[in-house]
Amino acid sequence: MREYSIAAIPADGIGPEVIAAGLQALAALERRMGSFRLHVETFPWGSDYYRQHGVMMPADGLATLKKFDAIYFGAVGAPDVPDHVTLWGLRLPICQGFDQYANVRPTKILPGVTPPLRDCGPGDLDWVIVRENSEGEYAGHGGRAHRGLPEEVATEVAIFTRVGVTRIMRYAFRLAQARPRKLLTVVTKSNAQRFGMVMWDEIAEEVSREFSDVTWDKMLVDAMTMRMVLKPQSLDTIVATNLHADILSDLAAALAGSLGVAPTGNVDPERRFPSMFEPIHGSAFDITGKGIANPIATFWTGAQMLEHLGEPEAAARLMRAVERVTGAGVLTPDLGGKATTKQVTEAVCDAIHSANV
Repeated sequence: MREYSIAAIPADGIGPEVIAAGLQALAALERRMGSFRLHVETFPWGSDYYRQHGVMMPADGLATLKKFDAIYFGAVGAPDVPDHVTLWGLRLPICQGFDQYANVRPTKILPGVTPPLRDCGPGDLDWVIVRENSEGEYAGHGGRAHRGLPEEVATEVAIFTRVGVTRIMRYAFRLAQARPRKLLTVVTKSNAQRFGMVMWDEIAEEVSREFSDVTWDKMLVDAMTMRMVLKPQSLDTIVATNLHADILSDLAAALAGSLGVAPTGNVDPERRFPSMFEPIHGSAFDITGKGIANPIATFWTGAQMLEHLGEPEAAARLMRAVERVTGAGVLTPDLGGKATTKQVTEAVCDAIHSANV
């Protein structure tokens, strides 16, 4: 029996609802397969914790999490707490503190889901977006001077290092190499940003020499948005900076049908620290407590976590169950259906138990 320790941080908004659904599906998978066990410990960190303690997580939060094999994260953000406080108080300290430098966001059109693109269905849009997750535009460098005065200045400094760009580029090329099409698109804005983005282009060219079997091309980020909409079949693996990939991956999720189906893994490829897996839909306070939050992204995130832990068979079984349920039309309102979170979760658990393969 292979055993893994999982730190669950449901956090804010619909986070507790979808993480509970995800853990229910993972428990069903454990019972069905009988080959592994997840030991889950839940931490009450987030905006409620902030209201009580003035911080999003304890000062020793990273030390507490370090002993786990993986982190299962819900969502962060609340209407009455500034977004930069919630993000920089919980999610980003974990990503940066554990050097989870590869943010990996698979996107595809699931069976039964009607995407907004005309003449685009399952198989036509099947991408993985690799986002540099440790520096770039979200490095946290900058500041404000002369606050409130006419001469007030605010700076936000994007940091690009050769080490940081090289390692994410190499990760993206390896991922593209492992996928059937062996195709990578490198996204920058090097026509206007002459230093950091030009270095991205140069390093992409250097790293590409290590992967002669990978076909790659370059796109400016604005042109990339058009390509994603007009020629989705032309893309496969995509790599971009922290900011650019953050934006493009939300567009990708929308093109696949909904943010409610989009997962992500914040990965330390060297496995020095636990990696963190989360749905990308955010806290969604407008539907919190209504029982209609889409748990599909959290299931898919759970599959990513299982793959990272070394359980590819379990991950594949979970995704087959998800696709069986969506293909049967059991969909939450964000996908045009009428099912509740509970109904989708129970259907996925039933599919896990009943499937022969």
